[in-house]
Amino acid sequence: MPKDNIAPVFISLLTDSLQISAKQIINTIHLLQDGATIPFISRYRKEMTGELDEVQIGAIKDQHDKLLEIEKRKETILKTIDEQEKLTPELKSRIDGCWNATELEDIYLPYKPKRRTRAEIARENGLEALAKMIMKQTADNLDYLAKPYVKDKIQTIDEALNGASDIIAEWINESEKARNVIRRIFTYEAVIRSKIIKGKEEEAQKYRDYFDMSEKLSKCSSHRLLAMRRGESEGFLKVNISPDEDKCIDKLADIFVRSDNASGDLVYNVVNDSYKRLLKPSIENEFAAESKLKADAEAIRVFAENLRQLLLAPPLGEKKVLGIDPGFRTGCKVVCLDAQGNLLHNETIYPHPPQGEHAKASRSIQKMVEAYNIQAIAIGNGTAGRETEHFIQNIRYDRNVQVFVVSENGASIYSASKIARDEFPDYDVTVRGAVSIGRRLIDPLAELVKIDPKSIGVGQYQHDVDQILLKKSLDQTVENAVNRVGVNLNTASKHLLTYISGLGPQLAQNIVDYRAEKGAFNNRSQLLKVPKMGNKTFEQCAGFLRIPDGENPLDNSAVHPESYRIVEKMAKDLKTDIEKLIKNKELIQKIDLKSYVTTDIGLPTLTDILLELEKPGRDPRSSVKVFEFDPNIKKIEDLISGMELPGIVTNITNFGAFIDIGIKENGLVHISQMADRYISNPAEVVSLHQHVKVRVLEVDMVRKRVQLKLI
Repeated sequence: MPKDNIAPVFISLLTDSLQISAKQIINTIHLLQDGATIPFISRYRKEMTGELDEVQIGAIKDQHDKLLEIEKRKETILKTIDEQEKLTPELKSRIDGCWNATELEDIYLPYKPKRRTRAEIARENGLEALAKMIMKQTADNLDYLAKPYVKDKIQTIDEALNGASDIIAEWINESEKARNVIRRIFTYEAVIRSKIIKGKEEEAQKYRDYFDMSEKLSKCSSHRLLAMRRGESEGFLKVNISPDEDKCIDKLADIFVRSDNASGDLVYNVVNDSYKRLLKPSIENEFAAESKLKADAEAIRVFAENLRQLLLAPPLGEKKVLGIDPGFRTGCKVVCLDAQGNLLHNETIYPHPPQGEHAKASRSIQKMVEAYNIQAIAIGNGTAGRETEHFIQNIRYDRNVQVFVVSENGASIYSASKIARDEFPDYDVTVRGAVSIGRRLIDPLAELVKIDPKSIGVGQYQHDVDQILLKKSLDQTVENAVNRVGVNLNTASKHLLTYISGLGPQLAQNIVDYRAEKGAFNNRSQLLKVPKMGNKTFEQCAGFLRIPDGENPLDNSAVHPESYRIVEKMAKDLKTDIEKLIKNKELIQKIDLKSYVTTDIGLPTLTDILLELEKPGRDPRSSVKVFEFDPNIKKIEDLISGMELPGIVTNITNFGAFIDIGIKENGLVHISQMADRYISNPAEVVSLHQHVKVRVLEVDMVRKRVQLKLI
């Protein structure tokens, strides 16, 4: 749709559904149509959008896209009905005015080209007139009514009545009123049931809770619904959705049965058949798809929020790090990284059984710490992680060295990927994995963008939900996170640059190539010399790219180049320069923002500029903290009910949070055990990587499950 031609009905519908003003919606859609990205709009076009955030802008985009899809679908429907020469002015008007996808399909259903149904065959045999007479429900002698239709392919009265019944059954199924009545009953009363398929009990133990389960569909949580559907897809469970059958048939009979004669009796039987054979399966499929879509949306929401928190996890910053990928038999892979995460050295040590070269391994670590001026050590939290942490903490160093345990989730995926092979063609997967662990401590965001978000391990049923919707949501989450933090233009990898507003893989590669050929960027304007970097793309990306120690101090801030002239005027008015103005709180407090308001730039942008001048390039992420598990707890057998232990939140679902307490198995704090009050969402209480204290409630040794309570 052209920029200046947003349908008025779209604006009205979006305003009603999103509770956002028409002006905000119009301006946001215009910006999106102009090629602006969500991060750019939310950060640099606050005056135009009325300070809408990424979530609100994303909702406008999604709902506008859905309306465009419905508009396209209506064009197809109108064309199809018109080709059948059945498009009346009333029908066209009704379709034009419909913006509900389900209602639109109901209107279209009688005209939708069908495969050769039983009703279609009956029509071909001339039985539609008989069906119409039966539906009048005035005749009591059906044999007499049907006799004239016994000819050609219809050889008996029963065949004639059966064919007419098939036509009536299709009419009932295609009746909007009938479908809405059944839909209403499904909405409020449908029950979802799952049962184990006979003979599958043994191999389906993980679905034990769903062997014979039923609950109202409207009350079924997303994780239970997705678990049932997964069990169904794996061939262990049979799942169906249905309300009370008799009630549905009685409601349909109230609509279609209008007499108590033979015709009325036949119509009642047809209602029964139509419901069971056509209407119920159709509406059940609709509700199965709709409930799955809602469950998918909820699971994707939880996953996206967890991913956002993980990407924005506190970085250690530019420190020299020793990364360790722990192991028993194969040893611990050790790498030494410089402050930018470049690999300087790698070797393998064997401090654990079966080799048990404890003293030798200790000396190796001490030498590496000294030789490479190591400031912190990152240890993967997988197999042998606790033992390696204990070993490392008992070594004496010639300096203060912080020790961190880092999540390994997705490290193996990265180490075997093309990205890792391109980065480290001369090293095997174990070295690459150790590098990833070390880099995750330095800057989690920069490292995690190289891994498919689905492999990071903070999702809920991520392989069962709609993969297109999941990818769209996670990509947007990564983009928002990267742009919220900003990146160093001179050190950022291609993979990090790819997510910067307006760039993408090709331009990211062009920036890296330009950097390699010409050297470091001295100012943001040099970006315009990068091949295929146009003015529009520069506008979208420049504010999110930082240049420390560049020619212009504003290049290391979130102040957009389009606003430099305003900062220059502020400095001039204060009789100083930009360099002296930055971080000078006393001078900054003298600035009267109202003096700099223009038709294009208002107080929201000016306020942001002032915040940047106070702390240019400030990182929105908090500082990383050292964490220590209880040294006495190393395996599930060490746990006793009532114990109080430190833990780290590793995953949040809508039914609770998983906590790492220093053993192989993560414990679960159910939502009911999170607070002494009712909470509807675990994210109200905990966040990813939060350090918490928990009490052990129950230890199930058979299923290897630990129930915890937050204290």
